[in-house]
Amino acid sequence: MAQVSIRIDEQLKTQAEAFFKNVGLSMSTAMSLFLRQCVNQRRIPFEIVDAIDPVYNPVDLPRIKQSIEQGKRGEVIVKTPDELEAMTNA
Repeated sequence: MAQVSIRIDEQLKTQAEAFFKNVGLSMSTAMSLFLRQCVNQRRIPFEIVDAIDPVYNPVDLPRIKQSIEQGKRGEVIVKTPDELEAMTNA
């Protein structure tokens, strides 16, 4: 049996170990499953996407939070589709 050593963020390691424990796996078994799936499927066994969410991104998130707070206060703002489009292009 071979041994592999990797460097990862300590918090990520702790979170992963807790998750794997909850599903009955060790870190070693989970990594072996991942590697086996890579070999069997001849690809990474999940989709890798851009980390920036198209909706909840750093540019739009403050506007979203502001809108949520306005809604909580009962401040309803009505916009036409054209007005919304203009806001998107601003």
